[in-house]
Parts: sequence; C-alpha cells; structure tokens
Amino acid sequence: MTRITRISRLRGAGVFRDFEWPDTLAEFGRYNLIYGWNGTGKTTLSRVFRALELRQPWAMGEAVLRMDGGDVRIGDLPQSTLDIRVFNRDFIDESVFRADGGDLLPIFVVGKESVEKQKEVVQRKRARETNEEELSKAREKKQEAERAFDRYCIGQARVIKDTLRIAGGAYNDYDKRDYKERAEQMAADKDAAMYRLSDSDRNKHLAQHRATQKSTVLEVDYQPPHLQDLTEKVGTLLGTTVASAAIQPLKDDPNLAEWTRQGLGLHKERKSDKCLFCEQSLPKDRLAELEAHFNAEYGRFLKTIEEHILALESVVSQAADVKLPDRAELYDGLRAEFDNAEQEFRQVLDTVRKFLGQLIDALKAKQVQPFQASVFSAPVPAVGAAVVHRLNEVIRKHNQLCANFDSEVRASRDRLAWDMVAEGLDEFVQIRNEVNTATAAIPPIENEIARLDQQIAQLEHDISKHQRPAEELNEDLKKYLGHGELQLSIKETGYAVTRNGVPAYMLSEGEMTAIALLYFLKSLEDRGFDKDNGVAVLDDPVSSLDANALYLAFGFIRERTRAVGQLFILTHNFAFFRQVRNWFDYLNKRRKRADLRQRPAQFYMLDRVYGSNPRCTRLQTLDPLLVRYESEYHYLFACVHRAANAPGETELERNYGLPNVARRLLEMFLAFRRPQIAGGLWEKLTDVSFDEVRRVRIYRFVQTHSHGDTVGEPGHDPSLLGEARAVLGDLLELIKSEDAQHFTAMVGLVSSSPAETDSE
Repeated sequence: MTRITRISRLRGAGVFRDFEWPDTLAEFGRYNLIYGWNGTGKTTLSRVFRALELRQPWAMGEAVLRMDGGDVRIGDLPQSTLDIRVFNRDFIDESVFRADGGDLLPIFVVGKESVEKQKEVVQRKRARETNEEELSKAREKKQEAERAFDRYCIGQARVIKDTLRIAGGAYNDYDKRDYKERAEQMAADKDAAMYRLSDSDRNKHLAQHRATQKSTVLEVDYQPPHLQDLTEKVGTLLGTTVASAAIQPLKDDPNLAEWTRQGLGLHKERKSDKCLFCEQSLPKDRLAELEAHFNAEYGRFLKTIEEHILALESVVSQAADVKLPDRAELYDGLRAEFDNAEQEFRQVLDTVRKFLGQLIDALKAKQVQPFQASVFSAPVPAVGAAVVHRLNEVIRKHNQLCANFDSEVRASRDRLAWDMVAEGLDEFVQIRNEVNTATAAIPPIENEIARLDQQIAQLEHDISKHQRPAEELNEDLKKYLGHGELQLSIKETGYAVTRNGVPAYMLSEGEMTAIALLYFLKSLEDRGFDKDNGVAVLDDPVSSLDANALYLAFGFIRERTRAVGQLFILTHNFAFFRQVRNWFDYLNKRRKRADLRQRPAQFYMLDRVYGSNPRCTRLQTLDPLLVRYESEYHYLFACVHRAANAPGETELERNYGLPNVARRLLEMFLAFRRPQIAGGLWEKLTDVSFDEVRRVRIYRFVQTHSHGDTVGEPGHDPSLLGEARAVLGDLLELIKSEDAQHFTAMVGLVSSSPAETDSE
C-alpha cells in the first residue's frame, strides 16, 4: 500500500520558510501524532494533505512529499492515486457547513452482503468509462463531420448566391439551408443528370440571367423564290427560236442584228428614206427586207424575254431589300443562335442572287440570238423556306422572352442553380454520408451506457442507500451530545441538519464540531474511500470542546480510525494529546521493536526555529518531557526549570518563547493553589505571599511578552528579555514558597534522566 513517509521539503509555506526533513528524524509510521501550539504550522501541514486529497495545485510555495520511496512534487499531486481524507477547517467550510448553504454530501456504506454487487458495480463502471471514451470520440468525429458538411454547404451556397445575385433578386438571401434542401431532394430523386447543362446552354442561361429587358423585333418577311420553276421558264425561252425571212448576216452577227433593229426603228419613226448613219439613199426594198427580218413574232419574243428579265431582276431586288434585325436588339442568350441562322439566311440570299443573275445573263444572251436555241446547264440550288423559319424562330424566342421576361429570367436562374447543385451532388452525398455514418455510431454507444447506468443504479440502489449512514450518524450525535434534538435528515443530494424536525440554525461551536467530526469519521466508511489502504488526517479535531466532549470525541476517533492504512493527528490540546499519546504508546508496546523508527506509532512536535526572522517553524521529534509526563504542567515546569538553570550564557532568541511558557505555568499553578479567587492572573498573584518587587517583575514579564497560545514575535524589549533567566528563577521561587513539597517533587522529576520516548 502507498504511505506518506516524510515531508521532504516545505519552502515558503506559511511558517515553514525553508524546511528540509532531517536525516535524524524518524519517518512517518502508520500512526503519527504531531503536537504544536497554535501558530506553529499545523493548519499549513493539513492543507498540504488536503491539496493531495483534492488533487489541486498548491499555491503556497513549494511542497514535496515522499511516498513509496519517491519524492512527489506538489505540482504533480493531481496525478497521485493515494486515497486520503483530511479533517480541518477547510473541510468543515467546504463540505460540512458550506458557504453556499448546501447540504452535507451523502455517505454510502457497503455491507458485507453487497461485496459481490460492489465488484459488479466496479466492473460496470469501468465498462462505462470505456464506453464514455468511445462516445466522446464518436461525438467528436460526428461534430467534425458536421462541421465539414456545414462548411461544404456554406461554400456551395455562397457560389450560387454570388453567381445569381442581383438587386432585389430571389437568390440574394440564398444560404446553406436552401442549398441543402435542394441537394437532399435531388439526391433522393436521383435525377441530377437531368439538371446538368451543356456549356452552350449554361452560357445562354447566364446571359439571360444578366440580361436587361429589350423590345420586340419584327420577323423577317421574305419567301425564297422557286428557283426550279424560274429555271424551267428560262430554259423554255432559251430553247425557243423566231421564224422569219432572216437576213443571214444579221442572223450570224447578233451585235449587228441588234444595231440594225434599233436603226430600223429610228428610220420608221422618222420616216426617212436616207440612211441616218451615212445619209445615203437607202436601196430599194431595203427597209422591207429588214422589216421582214424583224417581224412581229420577233418583237413579241424579245418582249417576252425582256419581261422575264425584269421579273428576275425584281426577285433579285426583293432578296437585296430584305431587312434583318440587328443582333444587338436580341437577348444575349439568343445571339449565337441568331448568328447561325442569319449566316445561313444570308448564304441563301447570296445563292438566290447569284443564281438569278445567271438566269438573267442567259436571257440577255438569248435576246441577241433569238434565232438560235440554247440550253441552261447550271445546277439549280436547293433553297427553301426552312431557313427563313429558323431565323424567325430565333426572333420569336426573343419576342417571347420580351413578353415573359421576368419569368424567363427566374427560370434561367433556377436552371443555373440546379445545374450547380447537380454538379457538386456527388461530393455532397459523400460528405453527408460521412455525417450519417458518424451519427449512426453514437446511439449504440449511448444505449450501452444507458444500459450500464441502469444496472449500476439498480446495484447501487441495493447496496448504496444512505439511509443507514444517516441513522448511524444520528445515533452517534445522540451519544455525543446526550440528546436527540439535532438530527441529519435525508435528502436526495445529501443530509440536512435539523433541530427538532426543522432546519437548524445558530449552532454552537461544540455542536458544529461534533457534527463535522462525526460526519468525517463516518465518511471513512464510505465506499468511495479505501479505508484499509487510505490515509486519514485530523487537524485539531477537538477544538472548542469541553473536557467531557473531548473524551467522547477521542473515543469516536479511536474507534473509527484504528483500521485506516495511515493516520495523522495534529493537535495543540494537551488533554487530547495525552489521550492519543497513550493510545499510540499502547500500539507500540504491542509491536515492540528495538529500533524506535520501526515502531508503528511515531511522535512529533512543531517548534520554533530560534534565530529566524521572520518566525519560522520546524517539525522535530517530540520532546521527551511531553512523552514522559502525564500533564502539560509537567512539560511547562520542565521548560522553565531548564531555562532558569541553563549553564553559561543563553542566546537572546531562545528567550522569546519563555514568557508564554511562564505565563501558562503560572496560570495553571495558581488555578490549583487559588481556586477560590475570581478574576484574572493579577488577582490570584496578589494573594500570594511573595516579595512585591519580584512579583511585579514576574507579572510584567509574562504580560508584556506573551499573548494567547502563540510564541511572541521579535520586537520585545531586549533588556527585559535579557532578564528572562532571573525572572524564571523568581517564578520557581514563588512556586517553592507556596508549596515546597510540590516544588521538590517536580524538581526531582525534571532532574532525573529522561525516560525512553515509549514510556517504558
């Protein structure tokens, strides 16, 4: 088992300025008694032990304890596994009569019949701790997956929002909830593919999203000509010849024939019989011959050709005069489609113009060669109304957008949003599945913990009711106080102190001490404390108790702490000290060992380090006089006698504690010798028949240089302290003058050789 064997070092801790455990000092045993007056550091030592109990950092300097052969620095105490319980003022304030007014914490006692169940509780609690660790990891994993999922949804929503944001638009407030809802629906429907857009469609919708409303555009009013029909008509004309009395030279020379025909017309119009060109008389019958050559059929045929040429030129003009809308008038999303349709349409117009030009040229050539048949061999291009329909379809889309601009823009934005959701859906599903997997891992662990909690609760219900400890504490209080007015009533969270059934207020110091001490002693039986291997520390457990209560308290302490693994008792009360000393002496005699250091009980005292400034305390072996004598009076008399009869010069600092010792000795002596005199020390002292001057000097010495239970601080009059030996001699003379037989007996005890510290 783990035991505290020594306080290796205390520095800057209260009155322990620089304490190191001396090699000459026996290490702590199983039972340890530490005696010291108030102000010598008992509370500081108990707080060191309480810091170990609470696993709290130590803020009062440096403290090092030795346990199991190794030193443990106070900073490492939170890692200590030592089971320790400490009774001191801090315990009372924090756990019993708490500043927050809370109840006493419950005490759970395990009976013999519940040992097996307690083992089951321990096993299930260990299993629960394992599951708690797994649950913590699972929850952390889930939280990390949720954070990653949240970050992804926020990022995707931000992209959609930034892409589709416009003044007053529906996507200005688009957030992760909107994105998650749409993605969840798309994932459930498994239709992401249908929402994906091609690059061209995406660009079209982006253009529509960014567009401003435009005006409608007129459709193209143009019907491509039936080139095949026109070609057939031209072919017919080209294959037709004129029947006439042809003049061979004119027939053979189209240019000459045309020139001649025009001249014939001028001559007939002017009725001239002379050649208008050379002014020679025309040969007889020349005009008749020419008229026979250019007869009426010839004229009609040429007129027909001319009419066809004009008709074809009109068709060409129609193609040239077609008005197309400016692409800038259309919505951006339609411009690419419009450009393609426009280009195709213009190619058709160009084809029509070129082909018609070929027909016109063929007819013009026929005009000058009406007497010869010819053939038009150029292929007829395929030109239909579909190209115009495609162009007008784009225009109709534009006009439709104009009519439904707002709805179309909203639709384009929705399509873009769905496309972006669909694009990242695979990653969305993967991250969401990680969250679902992490989430699904938690309920089984929680269910297992709940199952273990239920089992633990049932087992603890069977073995851990704090009814029995409360009843036992109430019985202890009744024995201790002699009445049953004060009781501990059971509450769900602990115990409440009541007096005659109602909450108790204004408890006396004795009652508070009784409740706190008995509660602490009962807590040593709590199942949360390993009594056989644990450490119990009691610091001044009988303060504010009268003599009768003191002996009762000692009885409870002895009974309840005898089985603890290691016990420390610190006290300044000599009557209590004597009880504990005798108990520990008995334990040592039962296990007598030649080496005093190996005995189960060890005795120590806290004493001032002379020459220190400021005041400093050390832990040392108990003074043999305190071991040997049965009262504090023996020890005080011995201290005064030794100081008064010390050989040689005494160092001044050794005198600082003597006024306090002298005062207590004088008070105890006069209380016995003058019990009938009421009042303080001076009233009793003036009743003693002793030299007046020496009596005043004694009173002044003990009054000026002592205070309460503590040793005086430096700052006294050195001249008066220098008289300490003489004043103490006067005090001994006063005692001798009052009771010479008593004085002689006391000197005999003090002068004899010191007894062994085990009082053998």
